[in-house]
Amino acid sequence: MACFLVPAAEAVVTTIAAKVMKSKEVNPETVKVQIDGEGLVEAEKLSFSKKLGWLNKLLWGGSGLLAFEHVWHGEVVPWFPFLTAASNPTDAAEMLQEMSTVGVTMAVLVTAVWAGMLAVSSVIEKKAQKALPAKN
Repeated sequence: MACFLVPAAEAVVTTIAAKVMKSKEVNPETVKVQIDGEGLVEAEKLSFSKKLGWLNKLLWGGSGLLAFEHVWHGEVVPWFPFLTAASNPTDAAEMLQEMSTVGVTMAVLVTAVWAGMLAVSSVIEKKAQKALPAKN
């Protein structure tokens, strides 16, 4: 019914947070990495605002797809109150129950997947740092 609103709300918050963080970033941190055993190349380290952008894309994409699915099934309509379940108090209670269970679970799962992405990117960055030749 309205489970897509919970990840959409998280997406709004993380979008604002990412924009604030990006505006406060002055100089991106750079690191030297060795590619294919040849010379050192300077690469920009991924900023947290960029990584937060990954979460935004996951949340907005999932919420948009779910919203489309709810429109397709007639649960979201282009006239007030927009959510068909909001027009009836019994259905509204069921809608809020779905939001608090299914919606929160989806938002937590997407955030957990993003945390996994952060872990993998951290491992890759550390592996690239270790591959550098030792300084004399």
